[in-house]
This record gives sequence, C-alpha cells and structure tokens, in this order.
Amino acid sequence: NSSFLVFFSEHCHFQGYVEDLPGSSVALSICSGLRGVLQMGNATYGLEPLESSTSFQHLAYRLEDMRTEPLECGTPHVEPVHVTPFSHPSTKRAILHQTHFVELLLVVDNERFVHMNRNQTAVRDGMVQLANYIDSMYAPLNIRVVLVGLEIWSQRNLINTDGGAGEVLARFVQWREQVLGSRRRHDSAQLVLRRSFGGTAGMAFVSAVCSRSHGGGINYTGSSVLVLASIVAHELGHNLGMNHDDGRACYCDATRCIMNSGTTGSRNFSSCSSDDFEKLILSGGGSCLLNVPQPDEAYNTPYCGNKLLDVGEECDCGSDKECESDPCCEAQTCRLRQGAQCADGVCCKNCQFLPAGAVCRPTHDECDLPEYCNGSSPVCQSDVFKQNGHPCRAGHAYCYNGQCQHYDAQCQAIFGSKAKVAPEVCFRAVNFKGDRFGNCGYQGLGYRKCEIRNAMCGKLQCENVQTVTVFGIEPSIIQTPIAGTKCWGVDFMLGSDVPDPGMVNEGTRCGENMVCLNYQCVSADVLKYDCDIESKCNGHGVCNSNKNCHCDSGWAPPTCEVRGYGGSVDSGPTWNGEESQLWLSLSAIPQP
Repeated sequence: NSSFLVFFSEHCHFQGYVEDLPGSSVALSICSGLRGVLQMGNATYGLEPLESSTSFQHLAYRLEDMRTEPLECGTPHVEPVHVTPFSHPSTKRAILHQTHFVELLLVVDNERFVHMNRNQTAVRDGMVQLANYIDSMYAPLNIRVVLVGLEIWSQRNLINTDGGAGEVLARFVQWREQVLGSRRRHDSAQLVLRRSFGGTAGMAFVSAVCSRSHGGGINYTGSSVLVLASIVAHELGHNLGMNHDDGRACYCDATRCIMNSGTTGSRNFSSCSSDDFEKLILSGGGSCLLNVPQPDEAYNTPYCGNKLLDVGEECDCGSDKECESDPCCEAQTCRLRQGAQCADGVCCKNCQFLPAGAVCRPTHDECDLPEYCNGSSPVCQSDVFKQNGHPCRAGHAYCYNGQCQHYDAQCQAIFGSKAKVAPEVCFRAVNFKGDRFGNCGYQGLGYRKCEIRNAMCGKLQCENVQTVTVFGIEPSIIQTPIAGTKCWGVDFMLGSDVPDPGMVNEGTRCGENMVCLNYQCVSADVLKYDCDIESKCNGHGVCNSNKNCHCDSGWAPPTCEVRGYGGSVDSGPTWNGEESQLWLSLSAIPQP
C-alpha cells in the first residue's frame, strides 16, 4: 500500500554562499534544471526553470513577492505582561558549540502523489530538495537536518486524514510509533499533505524530537517546495522545543522569522528560537541529536566537505577554513590524521575514543536508564529507558517513554515547586465544560467535553499555585473555586499547530490500573507491560524499552543471574577491560 524508497541520491544538491558577501547562503539543486534559494542580506530569492521556455530560461524572484494562500497557526496575538526589549544583536546568545543532527523522515500522502502525476521520481527529487533547503536553514544554529528516509503513500493513505489538524496529527504519530519506527531509525517524521486544514499550515508536538510516541508533525502547502520548506522547518522547530515568536522580545534578522505563527517564507530563526533550542538541550530533551547519521542511512549528497560522514570517509570537518582548527581530520581527504582514532562524537575526546564504561548519556528521570561508551566507537549507544508501564514514584505512577508521569510534577513544571494536583472534583467540573480552559481535546471545529470517566485526562487542574514558570510566555490563567478549593488551569494559546501543554500528559496514572492516553482514562494493559522482574531478571534489574534486562550494579546482563558490573546488552559496557580483568582476579581468590 506504500512505497518505502531507499536510494542513493545523485550528486546534484549543493549548499554554499555568495562570494564576497558575508552572511549570505545558497541552497541549490541542479538535478534537472537549476532550482534553489539565495539569501543575501535581508532579501531571499528563489530560482527555478521557466516551464514554458524552450530555451532553458530560468526565473529568479524575491520570495517576499510571492502571492501565496495565507496560512496561519491560529495563534491569537497576545502581548506578554512583562516584556524586556531585546537590546542589540551583539547580545544574542552564542549558538551551542556542539553540532546536533536531526535524522528526518518524510512521508508524502497519496493526494500529493496523485497531484504530481504519480511520478515517484518527481516526488523523490522534490523531497530531497526540500530536505536540502531545510538543512541550510538550520545550519546557522549548528543543527544539521539529514534526510534518512522517504515514504510515498502511492496506493492510498495509511491513516485517515479527515478531521481537524489535531486529529490527523494524533493518528500520524500513533502510526509512526507502531509502524514507521521499526522500518528506519529517525528523530522526527513529517507528513506532507495535499489537503489543507482550514487555514492551518501544519501542526507538531513541542520538544518531542526524541520521543518515540510524539516525534512528528503534519504539513500542508500548495506546490511550491520553497514555501513548504519554511512550513516544515517551522513544524520541525516545534519538535526541537521552539515556540512561536509572536508577542515575545525576539531579535530577528528579517521582518519575520521562521517561528512566527504565520507562513512567512522566511529562512531565518530568531534569538528566541535559539534560546528555546538551548533549553531543550540543557533539559536533556535532545539526547538523540548527538547520534551522527551512519553513511548508509543518509540521503545526502556524498562529497568530502559537506560535514557529514559519507561512505568511504573516516571524518568530514567541512571546508578548508572550517577544518583549520580541527586536530583530528584532514580536510582534503576526509581521513583521520595520523594517531587519531576519531574526529567527533560524544564518545570521542582529543581525537581518541573514550574508554568503555564512560557515561555518554546520563539518566534524567527515575524511569530513564544510562548509556555508556563501548571504547571502540565515537557514537553513544541508542537511547533506552525503563519499559512503559513500569511502576515509579513508589508505585503511584507509571513510566512512560522514559519519564515518571504524575500530576504533581506536571503542576510543578507549570506553577512552581509548591504546586500540586487539585482534587478530582476540579477535573470533573472544569473539563465537563468543553471550552479552551476545560476539555478533552480539540475535535473538528470545537473542544470536546470530557466524559466523567475521562475527566482526569483533560485539562490539568492544580492547587497551591504561586507562579507560572514555563516557556517565557504569559499564558491565560483561570481560577475556578469549587468545593472550598481553588482550581487552577492554564491556556498558553500557542496556536492550532501546537498541542496544548496545559493538558494532562499521556501515560499519567488516572486510577487503579488506569492510564491517560488520547485524553481517555483507559486500562493500563494498553501499555503492554509484561516484565516479570523475578523470573526474567532474577530480581536484580528492570526491563528496558527493548524488553531486555538492565541489571543492577553488581550483576551481569543479559539475565542478571551472575555477578558483574550492571547495565544491559543495549546500554554499552559499564566497565572497561582493565576493570574486568581485576574483577576476574578478585573473584578467583579462594575463600579462607
């Protein structure tokens, strides 16, 4: 029912700059004619073949002059109460020094495929161009966007695309988790649609780039790849923790930047977007972005100097100028310098592999598990965590995608450290209203009222509120007095392309053996937790997200039955070779 394309892209996509024009950027394709985008100063130009020409003429135009269908995210413009004007471009926060890699997978729906005359080659070339444009947009943030997969729904759509944007997004990320994830490793999947959602350009989850269940977005536009690139870059920005620029004190090199709530066609990110991404990284939400894409996984243009590791290369530090300060990699050959074992990666330091057992991804939650370097690779092991459904918080909550989900933590994340969950009567009274302050999700043209049994999975209700701590955006706050208590809820008005962070998180325990999923309180059996710690891990470990034992310190994988150093077959070794020899020597000493 679909065509999953794995191909070696011909060498016809390029990025660069305009000579003698500092700050300029160029992203071009020469596959069949010259197509691309040039940014010079505050102006951005599109370039493409003139289809009616018989003499290979091309059309150059300012993107700002293009007449496109006005598409908005649906965010009301709300001026924050406290605004500190951005002082000067020179005070803009420095971009994070370490390069981060987004492994992007694109899915093209059947209507768009049919609209392009069922031409798989044309669709493929357009999507590779799209990824090249997006990569060039993120390059100033030291973020590389690498296309690792493309799926074309050539026969029919594999999800129902009817309904509102929120409903389609929910179906897409569910399909991604259940089907797409096993086909190709990726960080974010973006669905490209032909149909529109009543003026909404797209929708994506915020700060979900490394989430197995929510790392995706949906995007709509007409036929222009350049306009689509700005939309997909916007929705991918949400995955990377970026919120809308509207109403915030942001510095932007252009009139409007990519994360403005409307479709701007911009190629610039604002200072707010840089800050939002930095917060994602510092909070541990971008752990998957340190994995360098493997050469056989990337749909990139393979050449020495593109700063990506292609087949046959040992390293790639970029241009001659970029490589001047690199002690590990030869610029001209993309080979390691003499004596170097590696050039980059979280398990590489001073051109040498870090020893086995060095922590490369520490835990950030009681439901998370650490990963370790293996001593022979610069890449950290893939991220794993405790199996969904594992008890946490002394048995009063469940682990879900690496986090212990419970109401108090969610209230504290929004309202400060002293906040806590409000009584159930608050959830029932507020979420039965079916308005933006109390609902069980958005359906069609309005909010869905919560049935009583689902009330604990709708809008979050808290008490003992003192402040609002998240996003740097002033939300609308509602206080509802009920049964002698004050019930607090919020609406951040982030727009129709952003799921509401004021809702109860999925995976939250909403009753005895019950859990919140899709705004419904359902049996926890849906989490499919099947780990018998005593029989599977001999009582000395837990099951991870791959259903393998992660052993306690002092016990060895895979079954935690014999003495050892802990960890799992997925985590990497928790020890180095010298320590293991010492352990064997000590274990051989006879008992007196």
